[in-house]
Amino acid sequence: MEAAARFGGAGYLFVYAALAGRRCLRARGGLHPSRGTALTTKPVLLAVLAVTWLNPHVYLDTVLLLGSLASVHGQMRWGFGLGAFGASLLWFTVLGYGAAVLRPMFAKPQAWQLLDAGKAAVMVVLGVTMLARG
Repeated sequence: MEAAARFGGAGYLFVYAALAGRRCLRARGGLHPSRGTALTTKPVLLAVLAVTWLNPHVYLDTVLLLGSLASVHGQMRWGFGLGAFGASLLWFTVLGYGAAVLRPMFAKPQAWQLLDAGKAAVMVVLGVTMLARG
């Protein structure tokens, strides 16, 4: 079972790396916004709500992972939960402001190419590492 998970995980990483590499070589960044498309508030808010509440990762991380980790801290579990909440708030605040700061740089397709090249390299290294640890 462990070998299947390792090979499956590595395979996923290699496919992800190949897709990012292909986007990089096509010279049109993978998520580069189309020119001239104005976004209104309603679709953006609906997308944010969907990504937040329909994302199973939210529930896995918040309920299962953090709940399990908090339970081993006994009476300090609420402190652990508040610390996790604070770290999450800080992370997403930095992420939001960082995106605003980097927005002018990512207006250029070359920046998306560089990002895709970096993603492909990281995924290949992670996949090789996953296979090597077996």
